[in-house]
Amino acid sequence: MVKLRLKRCGRKQRAVYRIVAIDVRSRREGRDLSKVGFYDPITNQTYLNLPAILDFLKKGAQPTRTVYDISKKAGIFTELSLNKTKLN
Repeated sequence: MVKLRLKRCGRKQRAVYRIVAIDVRSRREGRDLSKVGFYDPITNQTYLNLPAILDFLKKGAQPTRTVYDISKKAGIFTELSLNKTKLN
């Protein structure tokens, strides 16, 4: 099973996170399948690769709670529901 979760980067006391698609059995700094975004909690900056995230979500990837909250603020799930209504 694939999850969208945060991978810690940066230096001490100055953490930044990559949003990655990763196998559930891998550890936090383990090998990821794909890098799909970036989150800096100190400056509150986010960069999300929307097509890649939507593709993983359509394939059944589950976001963690934090990634879900970040994605919800960016409006990914409204876009996902719009795509589902277009397909039906």
